[in-house]
Amino acid sequence: MSLLTLEGVTAFYGSSQALFDVNLEIGAGEVVALMGRNGMGKTTTVKTICRLLPAKGVIRFGDHDLLPLPSYRAARLGIGLVPEGRRCFGNLSVEKNLTAAARPGDWTAGTVTELFPRLGERRSQIAASLSGGEQQMLAIARALMTNPKLLILDEATEGLAPLVRQEIWKVIARLKQESGMAILIIDKSIRELSRIADRAVILQRGETVWNGPVNDLTSDLTERYLGV
Repeated sequence: MSLLTLEGVTAFYGSSQALFDVNLEIGAGEVVALMGRNGMGKTTTVKTICRLLPAKGVIRFGDHDLLPLPSYRAARLGIGLVPEGRRCFGNLSVEKNLTAAARPGDWTAGTVTELFPRLGERRSQIAASLSGGEQQMLAIARALMTNPKLLILDEATEGLAPLVRQEIWKVIARLKQESGMAILIIDKSIRELSRIADRAVILQRGETVWNGPVNDLTSDLTERYLGV
């Protein structure tokens, strides 16, 4: 049974249509890469899933219809978001960022700081004073503190130093191997995605144009839809 299902999803920003026909499925414990060039609808798709943008079509999470739900109720069903741009609570400490999002489950302040030891070292530090890489670690840890069934990572390595990117990719690989949660990931690194993702969904101009095992992505497909 699919954990998340999108069928024929459309969405608008005001009078401008951004999504025309998005279709994707994620099973429990599956890692799916949402791919496409800039401006093709990836982040908009994430916003519709998290109920941050009105949409039409079918968006189901387990047995729940997400379309009529506000964002906080979608989150409580088990959707954890690491948004593009991190968006930590800059005026709060690392510890308070984590406890603000905490829900019961295996992920606690102890387990996330074991995953990201630097956060434990900076527990009392104000989030705005962290480096970009540390803020990204905090954004991931904060999402994990909600104990989600589905973790959505929107450009989690963008703009980070190579060593920090490598560290975050290792954490994502560990989450896949050990946590059992489903992951929807947007990133530009095809090489890294191919090592972690089970399947890929490619968007072009707000439509799903390809869906399949990530190992079936050929050079022709990547050149046509991803520009590499």
